[in-house]
Amino acid sequence: MDPVRNPYAPGAGQRPPELAGRDEQLDAFDVVLERVARGRPERSVVLTGLRGVGKTVLLNALRSAAVRAGWGTGKLEARPEQSLRRPLASALHQAVRELGPAGGAGEHALGVIRSFAQTPPVDAGGRGRSAPRLRDRWNPGITVPAVAGRADSGDVEIDLVELLSDLGGMASDTGRGVAVFIDEMQDLGPDDVSALCASAHEISQSGLPLIVVGAGLPHLPAVLSASKSYSERLFRYSRIDRLDRAAADAALVRPAAEEGAQYEADALAAMYAATGGYPYFVQAYGKAVWDRAPGSPITAGDVEVAAPEAEAELAVGFFGSRFERATPGEREYLRAMADVAAAAAEGEETEAVPTAEVAARLGRKPQSLSPARDALLKKGLVYSGERGLVAFTVPHFGRYLRDHS
Repeated sequence: MDPVRNPYAPGAGQRPPELAGRDEQLDAFDVVLERVARGRPERSVVLTGLRGVGKTVLLNALRSAAVRAGWGTGKLEARPEQSLRRPLASALHQAVRELGPAGGAGEHALGVIRSFAQTPPVDAGGRGRSAPRLRDRWNPGITVPAVAGRADSGDVEIDLVELLSDLGGMASDTGRGVAVFIDEMQDLGPDDVSALCASAHEISQSGLPLIVVGAGLPHLPAVLSASKSYSERLFRYSRIDRLDRAAADAALVRPAAEEGAQYEADALAAMYAATGGYPYFVQAYGKAVWDRAPGSPITAGDVEVAAPEAEAELAVGFFGSRFERATPGEREYLRAMADVAAAAAEGEETEAVPTAEVAARLGRKPQSLSPARDALLKKGLVYSGERGLVAFTVPHFGRYLRDHS
C-alpha cells in the first residue's frame, strides 16, 4: 500500500491520527476547566502510566482543551538534577503571553516571573544564597523589571507559592485561567516536589483559577505523597493504561478508513494479540503492516508478514535505546527481573516482582544489588511503587530481554 498515505504515527509524544480510548479523561478535564472558571473548588490533575501508553499525547490534548477554553497555558518537561525555576518560569511566561495584554496586572506577573527565575537558591545549610556562575545567569526573555520582594527569597517553596498566587490573581482579574503542564513529573527534585504541592494547596484554598496538570510514571503518586501527606487529596489521579480491544481497533480502523482501506476481523485480532493494546505498539505495528500489505482489506497474513519488521523497529528505537543506557551490572539485574516475572504464574513483564527474588535469581544478597537498582530507578528503566517490589517502566520489556539474551 502507498507509504505516503500511511496514516499511523509511532513517534514519541506524537499525536496519533485517532486518539482512541481517552474520552473519559478529556471529558473530565473539560469539567475541571469549567468548574474552575466558575470559581468552584477543583483539584489539579496527575496522569500516571507506563511508557508508551500515551501520557504525553494526552497531556498535549488536555493543553489544547485549555487553550480552546481561553486559558493561558505553559508546558515543561522535568529532568533529573535540574531545578524547576528556569523551565517553570519559561512555561508561565508563555501562559501570560497567551492570556494577552492585561495592563498593570500582566506586567506585575511578568516581573514576578522574572524575579523567580533569576533568584539564586539558598544553599543547603540555609545560610544564604550562592552567587550564580556566569553560565547560570539566565535571561528569561522578559523585558519588564523584576519585582523586588516577591518570589525572590531563594526558598523555592516560599517563592513558588508567591509566584503562583500572583499569577492566579492576574488570571482571575481577566476572567480566565492558567494551567501549567509538567511532563515526566517524577523527575522533579524533592524540594521542587514539595514546593509544587504546597503551591497547589495554597491555590486550591484561595480558589484562584490556576491548575497544575502533571504526567509521570506509575510511582508518581508515591513521590508526591512522600513529599506532602495531603497530596493524596490535592490531586485528581488518573491511571492511563493500555487500550481495550474496541479502542485499539478504532485506533487502527478509523485512520485506515479515511484513506479508503479496511481491516479484516482476523487481522484486528492478530494486531491486538501482538500489541497488547499499548498505543505506541499499535502505531508501530499499524505503520509496518500498512507498508507491507499489498492492498485492502488488510489480512491476518499481512500482519504476520509485517510483524518481524515492527518488532525490529521496536527493538532498536523503543527497547534497545533504553537497554543501551544500562551498565553491564544493571543489565544483569534487568534480565533477572525478566526471568522472575516470566516464572510467575501468568506473569506479565510489567508486573512488580520482589527484589528479594531478583537477588535470589542472581545468587546475591539484596543489599549488594542496591546500587544497580538505584541506578536503574534514576535512569527511569524501573520503578518501585511499593517497598520491596520493582517493575519495568516499559511494557513488554521483559519479553524483549528474554528474546535478546
